[in-house]
Amino acid sequence: MPTACAYKGLSLDSVTAMTLHADGTLAQPTADTAARPNTGTLAITYNPALAPPGAHVSVLMRPHEESTTAEMTVSGLLPNRGYAAHGNVNACSPNPAAEGPTYQNRIDPAVNPTAIGQQKSTNPEYANPSNEVWLDVRTDASGSGTSRTTLPFVFTDRGPGAVVLYDAEVTNTAPGQAGQAGNPVACVSLSAVQPRDNPRGSM
Repeated sequence: MPTACAYKGLSLDSVTAMTLHADGTLAQPTADTAARPNTGTLAITYNPALAPPGAHVSVLMRPHEESTTAEMTVSGLLPNRGYAAHGNVNACSPNPAAEGPTYQNRIDPAVNPTAIGQQKSTNPEYANPSNEVWLDVRTDASGSGTSRTTLPFVFTDRGPGAVVLYDAEVTNTAPGQAGQAGNPVACVSLSAVQPRDNPRGSM
């Protein structure tokens, strides 16, 4: 069973490329949110005004050969609005700071992934959509939307523990602010599925 690791995110099988997924309905965190048995995707809103309780978020990250196709679908969010969204190293928590920094395939040595807080890399060599998981999405008039990206790597020995939505409408790419996305408004924890006959994610 994959486990969460403060440094590496989800600890995964070191040979087989993993599929990661989430499918949850946002709810406000309670005192026992982190202690409840995991009977489904943990989905939390930190800002009900921007991420209303009852909104739905689903994520699928599927490997194919040496790349990963990542897709996120949302509904019930604010209409005609953008939300920056990143894969973060740790699973969701009532404390958004505990989700750690953005997951990176090549880890920025200037960032301490074990630190508690929303410390993020701002070096564009590392903070970019080819090294991190960016799923920025824009909703339509009904509050629904889909984002999709192809990552030039697969998740083998580690992977992101959650996808976090932010109040910025897009992820910043400006020098010195690369990868910045504002304050977290919602989070969905990811789970890993190991294909039985898919040693490197081929389909």
